[in-house]
Amino acid sequence: MTALPLGPLQAEAPVEPDGAVANFLADTFALEAQLANAVGSAVTFLVAFVALYVLGRVVISPVVGRFLSSRDLDEHARKPLRKLTNFLIAFGALGVAFAFADYGNILTSIATVAAAATLAIGFALQDVLKNFVAGIFIYTDKPFRIGDWIEWDGYAGVVEDISLRVSRVRTFDNELLTVPNSQLTDGVIKNPVAKDQLRLKFLFGIGYDDDIDKATEIIVEEADDHPEILDDPAPSVRLTELGDSSVGLQSRIWIANPSRADFVKTRGEYVTAVKERFDEEDINIPYPNRTIGGGIELSNVDGIVEPTTGDD
Repeated sequence: MTALPLGPLQAEAPVEPDGAVANFLADTFALEAQLANAVGSAVTFLVAFVALYVLGRVVISPVVGRFLSSRDLDEHARKPLRKLTNFLIAFGALGVAFAFADYGNILTSIATVAAAATLAIGFALQDVLKNFVAGIFIYTDKPFRIGDWIEWDGYAGVVEDISLRVSRVRTFDNELLTVPNSQLTDGVIKNPVAKDQLRLKFLFGIGYDDDIDKATEIIVEEADDHPEILDDPAPSVRLTELGDSSVGLQSRIWIANPSRADFVKTRGEYVTAVKERFDEEDINIPYPNRTIGGGIELSNVDGIVEPTTGDD
């Protein structure tokens, strides 16, 4: 069997510096072509990323900020949107920098890994995503704003901050509550200060022998005399209850630009003034009482109680 002659093996083409930065490094620092290419790509990536990110923050961020201001959005809504804009600028700068540095294969690998990890991350972060979506609903629906006094699930306080995941509420005992947004969207939220006016109600109890018309007149007069109580809508009084020991007269008054402090202060001053007028006019505010009747029957007590004699 005759062996076939083998031709000479083709030698691999030598690696040459690729790009202006790699050529500069190879010529100036006498680096090997492969090392110069790696360092050149890294430098190109870093310079491109920093330059594009700074350019985006200088040019795009102010434009987005002016656009959000022109839409008359609240600060709590503009803040996360600005953060999202900066994230998108960084992400865009990262992608373009990868392209400039000729990191196409690396970018493809990262995309593949990210796609594979998305499912696992989605299962692991269900609660986080739920709160994130709830935060978006808070921004769009605006059930409350920063500075509002809200009540929910037995809690109450003033909203200090709203983010995409949690909201922070300062209670009236000066405690800071960090509340997942999903808790504020799944249930009922009471926002007493959402409107420009707030109606307050208070039930005054008077005795059955007292003059209802006179008591009603006093309640309305004290409301008219208080500077923080509105004349329009006018204060009103309704007989709403015939209790065991008192007749219930419910006062309904309105205050403007309500806050928790205004609500407590105004109601306290008003109730105090009515109580003092009741005392002056001898109108009784009865307290609940019970009268227990009946008797006690004792049996088989002959051996326990000794009869008394006249000598005692």
